[in-house]
Amino acid sequence: MTLIRRILLRLLTTAITLFGVAVIVFFVIRVVPGNPVAMMLPPGATDDDIARLKALYGLDKTIPEQFLIWLGGVLHGDFGTSITTRQPVLSLVLSRLPATIELSIMALVIAMIIGGALALTGTRKRGTKVEGTIDVTNGVALSVPDFLWGLVLILLFGVLWPIFHISGRISPSIDLPFSTNFYLFESVLRLRFDIWADLVSHMFMPSLALAIPLAAIIAQLLKQSLKETMHLDYVTLARTKGYDENHVITREALPNAVLPTLTLIGVQFTFLIGGTVIIERLFSYEGLGNMAIDAVINRDLPLIQGIVILFALIFTAVNLVVDLTYAALNPRLRNG
Repeated sequence: MTLIRRILLRLLTTAITLFGVAVIVFFVIRVVPGNPVAMMLPPGATDDDIARLKALYGLDKTIPEQFLIWLGGVLHGDFGTSITTRQPVLSLVLSRLPATIELSIMALVIAMIIGGALALTGTRKRGTKVEGTIDVTNGVALSVPDFLWGLVLILLFGVLWPIFHISGRISPSIDLPFSTNFYLFESVLRLRFDIWADLVSHMFMPSLALAIPLAAIIAQLLKQSLKETMHLDYVTLARTKGYDENHVITREALPNAVLPTLTLIGVQFTFLIGGTVIIERLFSYEGLGNMAIDAVINRDLPLIQGIVILFALIFTAVNLVVDLTYAALNPRLRNG
């Protein structure tokens, strides 16, 4: 019953959060200077043309009236029509979402591998120059933003040593026999490893740029948790039984030390998805972040609202999963 009550409470807070985000976004983007209708019409448009276009998109009504109309449509699955593309917002957003999710997951996997390896190595070599080098490396990785890492990677592996692709999601010459937009996952299921290799070649540098700062955060927190765990009684008992240091770290200390890191990874994953906006633009990656920048430039109000609501939904959903996972792994919370 405690778990069910916890889920219901989080679902309620999620609904309240999404409503609050919708209110703030809807009203803020309408008070920002700029007229989306003026950007759609030619210079010689008359006042009647402007009035007809405003009526078409409901912009001739007051902002509270516009919000109620939009909210009613959202409750029925209608997020409006994009001003620039004349297509339904929901279909546009869902068509780009898989690309961003795949990029974020790949970045998260890379960050976990790099961060975990650095933390385990630093713990194994604690008190030596290796640990100091890892700490300095983490500091450098954290002090440089992800978009600057992207520029460095483009210069190194796109210009000086052109190993990876620096723009796009997939080569235009490749035929895509897929039924979904999850190209990376579906290429594995269909055993099309040629397409998978091309996708990874396009995704590696933007995902690595996103992963480097997160890997440093993971390495710092996990190494600190391991250092605290290494002095506990059950770890000392494992040493007295004759287990080597690698076994003590990975089998005894790591399972308990990793819990705070898992929570951090879940929270940072939501920020990772939000951070794809600049990276996708930098690498011309056809994801949701790139679409968001175009929507802002073109003052495409319905599309901006749909993208922000989707980001908020992902954020709250991931946090809910993280909380439930942490409660399932932590006996004190599970039995509390």
